[in-house]
Amino acid sequence: MQTQLPAEFIATDRGQRANEILRSCVHCGFCNATCPTYQLSGDELDGPRGRIYLIKELFEGAESPERVTQHLDRCLTCRACETTCPSGVAYGELADIARRQIGPRRAGLQGALRQLLQWLVPNARRLRLLARIGRYVRFLLPRALASQVPSDVTHGLAGNTQGAKQVLLLQGCAQQVTTGGTNESVQSLLARLDIGVMTSPREGCCGSLDMHLGDEAKTLDAVRNNVDALFPLLAQVDAIVSTASGCGVTVKDYGSLMAADPAYAERAARVAEATVDISEYLGGMAATLTAKFPGKQVAWHPPCSLQHGQQVEGLVEKILTAAGYELLPVADAHLCCGSAGTYSVLQPDWSDQLRQSKLQALQSQQPDLIATANVGCQTHLAEGTKTPVKHWIELLS
Repeated sequence: MQTQLPAEFIATDRGQRANEILRSCVHCGFCNATCPTYQLSGDELDGPRGRIYLIKELFEGAESPERVTQHLDRCLTCRACETTCPSGVAYGELADIARRQIGPRRAGLQGALRQLLQWLVPNARRLRLLARIGRYVRFLLPRALASQVPSDVTHGLAGNTQGAKQVLLLQGCAQQVTTGGTNESVQSLLARLDIGVMTSPREGCCGSLDMHLGDEAKTLDAVRNNVDALFPLLAQVDAIVSTASGCGVTVKDYGSLMAADPAYAERAARVAEATVDISEYLGGMAATLTAKFPGKQVAWHPPCSLQHGQQVEGLVEKILTAAGYELLPVADAHLCCGSAGTYSVLQPDWSDQLRQSKLQALQSQQPDLIATANVGCQTHLAEGTKTPVKHWIELLS
């Protein structure tokens, strides 16, 4: 793709990177075949190729950025296009650069919802309190918010455990409030393997929410906080383990996010290098794991942040199969379920359509359980079905 970006933009590290990514696109359009939003609308501008053109216009000085804002806000950042792209276009990185250029502010209800999400979700204490209240006033909330109020409010891990090895477990913000049983299951499972679990009381939100809303300052503040919280503990642990793939994909990118900050670049890179998904950590121990619900048939939903973002594929399937589960075939497993962090609140109609399609695929073989690997996917899917939806780690003992 030919570009004519302003010289002052090209002179920045961000501009150089954006120009490099734009020029790697060869207009082939293969990406549209695996883009969930393009399949919903049929509009070229709601597919990766069209959005890349709009982003180029934004960087080249488009007089009215409203059009690119509209179509970029509809993007799930599922990154399925990256898995499909034969040219290796780093679309997700380009989209985040564009979001930072646009900024987080929006007018009207969208703007109010964005500010509420930024204020609420990254703060686990605040989120837990509001979730408890929300159960009683759910009927007063807008549909998109009401659907996000958890039925049960959970807590973070009560304390650390000891073992021959230690891992540093990321508790997350939303996960410890809405699906706290996931990390409890990990702690119990690792204890059986003589692996202790420690957490950092200073850990906060990974920064992904603010990053995908285009708030660079808050993103970097979140990253710095976590680097300060996690780095001092690295010498004591075997790895930093993430059980929420949406958090893991961001923490693994800390090195890139902080590369321009001389005070944090090296430590952030060390934190990123030490971070693994729980499936990567347990992959070599599959033979020692057993099924908690033997004989059950499972439909597996790989989150986009795991299969496309982290490029971790096939590990969970191997672990569950080795434990004795029958994994049922699921059509279009590469497609997003529609959760995508804040997407289900900010784009509820499209999110609902994507969930319906995903649940139809997952339930086509009438599974006993649906398993996934990210808190957002788990709660989003569970809202639309009576089939139990669990984090896959909860299926093991």
